[in-house]
Amino acid sequence: MKKYILSALVVSSATLFTACNDMLDTDPRVTDMTTATFPGKPADVESLNAATYSIMNTLGGGDQSGILNNPFYWWSLMSDDCYGSGGLQDNVAKSLHHFTTASSNQYEQDFILLYGGISRANNQIETIDNVKWTEAQQAQRNQLLGEGYFMRGLYYMWLSQLYGDVPLITTTVITDDLYEQKSAEEVIYPQIISDFVSAKNLMKAERANGSGHADKYAAESFIARAYMFWAGFYKGVGELATQDATINLVKQEGCDGGTLSKADVVSFLKDVVNNGGYKLCEDFRSLWQYSNSLLWDEAHDGKGHAYTFIADMKRENCFDQPGMGNGNTEEIFQIQFMNASKWAIGGTYNNPRMYSNYLSCFWGLRNGATNDNGKRDKTYPFNQGWGQGTPSCNLWDDWKNAEADGGYTDIRKLGTLIDLEKELASYTYEKDDCEESGYGVKKYADVNLDACAADNDSWWSKCPGYSSSSLDNKQQGDHFEDFYLMRYADVLLMLTELTGDASYMNQVQKRAGVPQTAYSLAAVQNERRWEFALEGLRFNDMRRWSGKDGHSESSYAAKALQAQKGKQIVCLGQKGAKRSLEHMTCSWSKRYADTKGFLPKPQAQITLMSNKMQQNPGWDDKTPASEWTYVVLY
Repeated sequence: MKKYILSALVVSSATLFTACNDMLDTDPRVTDMTTATFPGKPADVESLNAATYSIMNTLGGGDQSGILNNPFYWWSLMSDDCYGSGGLQDNVAKSLHHFTTASSNQYEQDFILLYGGISRANNQIETIDNVKWTEAQQAQRNQLLGEGYFMRGLYYMWLSQLYGDVPLITTTVITDDLYEQKSAEEVIYPQIISDFVSAKNLMKAERANGSGHADKYAAESFIARAYMFWAGFYKGVGELATQDATINLVKQEGCDGGTLSKADVVSFLKDVVNNGGYKLCEDFRSLWQYSNSLLWDEAHDGKGHAYTFIADMKRENCFDQPGMGNGNTEEIFQIQFMNASKWAIGGTYNNPRMYSNYLSCFWGLRNGATNDNGKRDKTYPFNQGWGQGTPSCNLWDDWKNAEADGGYTDIRKLGTLIDLEKELASYTYEKDDCEESGYGVKKYADVNLDACAADNDSWWSKCPGYSSSSLDNKQQGDHFEDFYLMRYADVLLMLTELTGDASYMNQVQKRAGVPQTAYSLAAVQNERRWEFALEGLRFNDMRRWSGKDGHSESSYAAKALQAQKGKQIVCLGQKGAKRSLEHMTCSWSKRYADTKGFLPKPQAQITLMSNKMQQNPGWDDKTPASEWTYVVLY
């Protein structure tokens, strides 16, 4: 069995460099380690690079302020794939789903963390030539510089998709206009894509092979993702296969400026296909930890429990087998985790559980009307958790209707969702459960085994090389599944959407066991929804497909979100007494049209930036506070 527990990015430097760029909680311009003597050797730049990456662990792991900071989790909650759900006290999750807020700085943490990552990347880019690189070290130097550009582009893309127009800070040098808000459409996206282009041209033309680092192919893939959002959301390109948009680039090392068109993007994606060496896993289930070989063995040993959903898999396709799971053949870029979480880790950039993929905890089952939370006879093979972000009725119903209309069964539906009534017949709701749909999350779901000692132990504890983290709490500390940021399936579907060539999409459909269809925008939209359900891509896909309608209440996103109204949900544990899902204050379509899907900028940060940053529409004094203020519904 492959050893997964220790990540290739063992970033002790995440602690070492905590003070490196702790900005925005005090001042967004501060960098403490840009001296004339540091970095002085290549190893110093490697440490700076690790600290730049480590922001992803703080985003993807751990629980702060009652919410997981992973932006893709937030976008799942904001989409039509999830409800807020959880318990009565879980108001942040429900706020996200209803586009409301319970406090002025409720969504501040990601703003701080992303600017922290940007600051670290800026420092890495600016100081790299403090090192006297030899000619033999130029490839190493260029790779590290390319990774710095890549991470800055990535953090700015997430930041601007969350908060819209924000200050563009690409230097550690303090200037009077540093806090000035810039147009994401005209200024920030050209910088984002230029950073990815610099990364593409500076990094070596070879795969990182699951190391956790970016490579040329990751940069090419993210150029496409950024370009497609910019073209759709900002430029209103409704169908990329038949329309084009050209963006101006910024001249910097690795990027000569000029422009970038759709044809350029297509050529980059084709390079990933032709030269990257990626391929789809044979079985969709191989991507997810519920298909691990230990659980597969229990399904075939004739004893105790048997998880029949994976019984028909080939054992060599199990999650923990070579080429599957973490580091699999279609994983292009990801957040990695390891058994290094500690309760004592603290500070803005060092969450106590930052090395544990806490998505598994947030999406875990809450079962426990009689204190049976996590009991294997109720939830096997899945583990307990916070139960926030319940899959929506819409996701299940739309998927089921697509299967019925096409006369097929899509392996991805039950490969993504738990049908609680049919798969976990003994499951019971907590007495304070809200917005329960009857479905659970199977992707990223933590898994138990008969072989585990306790009801809520994780299967990871039985992996070779396992040692417990100092949390001494498997339910919170033992989540080591990579969080996928880019999969090869995305490259294939982006190519079809950009070119109209269905052969790329057909590969994804074939793997899912669904009919291979001709190109249409609607077909691509459906395939993206089914393939990436609950991976956080749906919301920004909806937004970019809405641009042509000006993000109005009749736009793609607004109508999809509003279709949630009236769905029958379980609340307060009353399984037999369902109620109709309603918006908290007005309607999903209105809140989307008013906000265009952006969150409010934290008031504390607006004040810190001398009020040079303006609040987003839909969250300002031009919108009645009653429409964006959290209301207790249950």
